[in-house]
Amino acid sequence: MLSTGAAIDAVDEYPGSHQFSINSRKNPIEGANPTLKNARGHTPEMYSKNAAISQLLDGAKKQFAAKEQAREREERQRYPLEQRLREKLVGQEQAIRTVSSAIRRKENGWHDEDHPLVFLFLGSSGIGKTEMAKQVAAYLHKDVSKAFIRIDMSEYQEKHECPNAVVLFDETEKAHPDVLTALLQVFDEGRLTDGQGNTVDCKNAVFIMTSNAGSQVIAEYAQSLRSDSGSADSRIEVSRDFKEKVMRPMLRKHFLRDEFLGRINEIVYFLPFSTSELTQLVQRNMDAWKEKVRTLSRFTFDMLEDTAL
Repeated sequence: MLSTGAAIDAVDEYPGSHQFSINSRKNPIEGANPTLKNARGHTPEMYSKNAAISQLLDGAKKQFAAKEQAREREERQRYPLEQRLREKLVGQEQAIRTVSSAIRRKENGWHDEDHPLVFLFLGSSGIGKTEMAKQVAAYLHKDVSKAFIRIDMSEYQEKHECPNAVVLFDETEKAHPDVLTALLQVFDEGRLTDGQGNTVDCKNAVFIMTSNAGSQVIAEYAQSLRSDSGSADSRIEVSRDFKEKVMRPMLRKHFLRDEFLGRINEIVYFLPFSTSELTQLVQRNMDAWKEKVRTLSRFTFDMLEDTAL
């Protein structure tokens, strides 16, 4: 039995961590993380054999989680999703606004809680669809490695749990129709049940599907808009007419079922880069390489601008 003022010394099991001071009148040290795991993957609560201490640690864990959630909410307010996306992506202003608005509606409760939030990202490879998904995960969750799940639908073989995560389904147009049927169940009911009766609750997840379906048509449409505007660098947006009369029939052909498209909250269009956006992209990459060279060696280099570009 621990006497009043006794402490659990976690230094040996948790190198570099706080000591957890536990007694009947005091909480663990302010700021200490009661969810911290040692090299064996064990938390302090798992080592406790005293019911009172276990109860105290459980309460501290809940308080710590609540404070972390409040801190993350405050951080999201200071660093909104639009700002994060504009810093990480080049162009795609319409896509940024569409995704940010949908996420904000979900955060503010203007979304059906019985269904997950579902996006379909359309456009060519290499223009920011996957990066957009990663940044949404980074915005919604502290630990992106756990919160971001990427599944290549052309090689779909494994089951994945997905509560409270951002789940990216890559190349959805290549998925087997039976897989799309399973996804429809997830989007429709907010849960997935396997043959053994095991159920995964997905109502709080954000699902993002990417597809190259119609990418050539989208690219030609963007080129036509820029040509009509008289500038290769003008800001363009996809019209409702193009979405309904051109893309909708094409998506029906790819996904076969109208109810599948009906469960998608937002279809987001990623347009090919303009000349100025390509220049900006090259500049970002060159800046990253300059910083890497500077870090690894004493050499520096500068990229000379070619006025002919």
